[in-house]
Amino acid sequence: MKQSPLEKKLCNISAPVIEDLGFALVHVKHLSDNGGTVQVMAEDPKTGRLGVDDAAKISRALSAVFDVEDPINGAYRLEVSSPGIDRPLTRLSDFEKYKEFEVKLESDIPAENGQRKFRGFIKEVNGESIVIATDQGDTELDYNSIVKAKLVLTDDLIKRTANL
Repeated sequence: MKQSPLEKKLCNISAPVIEDLGFALVHVKHLSDNGGTVQVMAEDPKTGRLGVDDAAKISRALSAVFDVEDPINGAYRLEVSSPGIDRPLTRLSDFEKYKEFEVKLESDIPAENGQRKFRGFIKEVNGESIVIATDQGDTELDYNSIVKAKLVLTDDLIKRTANL
């Protein structure tokens, strides 16, 4: 999944802190609005969820580490949250876990027909490639070309993820 150099740096700093607390890092995003926001999504690897108290615990730990590491020039806000039911898919393992679920994704490299945005169902994961079944047929995308990927919130998603 594509990330800016700053987001990669923030991931490298955040992942060990979050893992030491027993959680998994899902996504880090840096937004440069209003002085800057760092959005961190994490989850309990067993349940895929993150409670308010857990988010606060992660926030306190990351704040302390970010104060020492100082990865961002100037002031910023730190937001820690659960990825939610219509979560972003950021790891190859996410695509494998949510195979057959509906997804919206965007690639920085166009498919053969020039298309960059897709909506369809995750059909399979082949090494570093994701195959999406769309209205126009199957499309294979290189994982490293994916800029954004997110599950589509549907009744089926709600039903099927209730027991994940």
